[in-house]
Amino acid sequence: MPASAAASAREILTGLHEVMAARGSVQSKLDRVVELIADKMQSEVCSIYLLRDGKLELFATHGLRKEAVHVTRLKLGEGLVGTIAEEGRILNLAEAAHHPAFAYRPETGEERFHSFAGVPIVRLESPIGVLAVQHAEPRRYEDVEIEALQTVAMVLSEMIGAARLVDGARRARIRSAGPLRLAGLKLVAGMARGEAVFHEPRVVVEHTVAEDIEAERDRVYSAFRKMREQIDSMTRDAEFGIAGEHQEILETYRMFAYDEGWSRRINEAIDSGLTAEAAIERVQQRMRARMRDIDDPLLQERMHDLEDLSNRLLRIVSGRMGTAAQTGLTRDTVLIARNLGPAELLEYDRRRLKAVLLEEGSLTSHMTIVARAIGIPVIGRLNDIRHSVEDGETILVDGDNGSVIIRPTRPLLTSFEQRMVMSHKRRAEFAAQKALPAVTRDGLQVGVMVNAGLAEDAASLDATGADGIGLFRTEFQFLVSATLPGRDRQQRLYTRVLEFAGDRPVVFRTVDIGGDKALPYLSDVHDEAENPAMGWRALRLSLDRSTLMIAQARALIEASAGRVLRVMFPMVSEPWEYEEARKLVEEQVEWARKAHRKLPTRIEYGAMLEVPSLAETLDQLLPRVDFLSIGTNDLTQFLFAADRSDPRLAQRYDWLSPAILRFLKRVLDAAREADVPVRVCGEMAGRPLEAMALVGLGADAVSITPAGVGPVKAMVRSLDAAALRKRLDQLLARPPRDMRKALTDWARRHSVTID
Repeated sequence: MPASAAASAREILTGLHEVMAARGSVQSKLDRVVELIADKMQSEVCSIYLLRDGKLELFATHGLRKEAVHVTRLKLGEGLVGTIAEEGRILNLAEAAHHPAFAYRPETGEERFHSFAGVPIVRLESPIGVLAVQHAEPRRYEDVEIEALQTVAMVLSEMIGAARLVDGARRARIRSAGPLRLAGLKLVAGMARGEAVFHEPRVVVEHTVAEDIEAERDRVYSAFRKMREQIDSMTRDAEFGIAGEHQEILETYRMFAYDEGWSRRINEAIDSGLTAEAAIERVQQRMRARMRDIDDPLLQERMHDLEDLSNRLLRIVSGRMGTAAQTGLTRDTVLIARNLGPAELLEYDRRRLKAVLLEEGSLTSHMTIVARAIGIPVIGRLNDIRHSVEDGETILVDGDNGSVIIRPTRPLLTSFEQRMVMSHKRRAEFAAQKALPAVTRDGLQVGVMVNAGLAEDAASLDATGADGIGLFRTEFQFLVSATLPGRDRQQRLYTRVLEFAGDRPVVFRTVDIGGDKALPYLSDVHDEAENPAMGWRALRLSLDRSTLMIAQARALIEASAGRVLRVMFPMVSEPWEYEEARKLVEEQVEWARKAHRKLPTRIEYGAMLEVPSLAETLDQLLPRVDFLSIGTNDLTQFLFAADRSDPRLAQRYDWLSPAILRFLKRVLDAAREADVPVRVCGEMAGRPLEAMALVGLGADAVSITPAGVGPVKAMVRSLDAAALRKRLDQLLARPPRDMRKALTDWARRHSVTID
């Protein structure tokens, strides 16, 4: 079957071309199409379902009962066909009845067929139908067969769109003439007002079947050359103001532009008989389908970068390069896009670009990192935002809360502008606080440091007002690199960070990769465990792959020559792991000494307490460490057995729960008794109310996001630490039903700045 499908893909396209050119009704053409596909793919069943009046209607079939045509109708999400249409994904099943979405329709007579494969028929990025094949024999279809179906679905999309047979929407959309409120994922904080501008008008592939394959191939080659020239130019010219260039991100982006595997797949699609535009679109659709099955955020982001380039290539080859960036922004703009790549963001005039709204997007995306560097508010996960707003409509963006108002009324607009003025005023006040020491009203000094992952983060330390970098995530260099960073590359990064930091301390955390931070270029580092956050990652992986840690240790030692090196090991669950890691670093110090390399003036070793088990062995660990860091993000989810990325468990993941507060107090008390400095890292420490609770527990040092420095300092300077500690001891002894409310009420009564 695979060889047959591969050989017949071109024949199917040729046959479809003849069907489209022939006279006759659309129904007769679709009837001929299913017969043609069934014949060429040796399929017992071939069916076409189209979206009409919000339901998927069986429009044509070979192999199912003819009387079911125009009778069998499925809701979006109903059955296998409904699932494909709603999710825009491919299904390939050896036993269809075993799939949880399977729905039996007796009128079709399909009970004797076991295997099932279906692909969405897509137009304007929205499924308008489903093309499916079935066999009596249970088996999974080969990739080449699925690709043949995708190719056919593209041609069908052209035919169906021209005949105006379908709704042309994934589901019915009811647009109100009044204001529309949407909630999404806060990616970059900030408030903005502007007019909606679409990043790009979608290129509609009008012609799918190639007349001259070699001519189509030449068009693609020419488009690739032009695209690569554009990316090279953007990589050279990108500017980030005080934050400098995010070179690693753009280099990764550039790597995809030169990816031979991608261009080869497009060429293979052209070989099957598609035009250049259709070939790019088919490869892009396949990529989207794969993205839906990827849980790893890093790999998802890399797929997003590749899709960004696919859109660029499609615009070039079709001669429609006019994105909003090229045509220019003439007004204060809120940019709308399904997703956006870092290079595309950099093309916009930052004086006019006020915010970005995405249907997708993630906290770890390259575009998010770049937007944060240049100060553009971004909200992601706004489902169907592109279909909920018209070009030029007013949009209010509250990046602090992840909310959007489209078409606001005058009262809403007035209220928002007042809040925006207050927000700017508060930001100015916080900015003024940054330069002041974090000292409580009763004289307690609180160390406020920042978390970082790029050299440019260290370059902006002066702007943050932080005391130093309490957590430098060294894995970021690994995550945005196309290949494993060697010792020299690592050393150059660490040297730059230390130079930018000057006299301020920098704590380097050794690589925390593995689990849900899998690296494509380390094939054996992929963790397929059901709970990757608790799997083979961080220090566990580093100790197992000692060459990785040896290279990093040597890079850190050489970069810190003549300076203090502060190194911290992540996810330590037992003291012996810390001992092994420290021994490995000390061996590299000896190596450097024998090689007559200049050494650090001093090395301080620390451990991250993220795994609760480590708290039970602090008596063994504390005498051996120079400092301890508490990673509240992982620690909290481990304590509550609540995945922090699962919205269903949001109420279970509470930093102000008595359980986590008591746990933290026990650790802080033990460290104080052992005279070991402790720093609290993570989101908890960067929120004023939660940071207030930490000070009440005895914490006197935090490491947070740069945006949190001003608010946390303002809180500290308005606080009486002794009074809070006395009150918190009482609350922990007899916890109230709502600890958050109790602490908020206390803060308000004592004029503590927590807003």
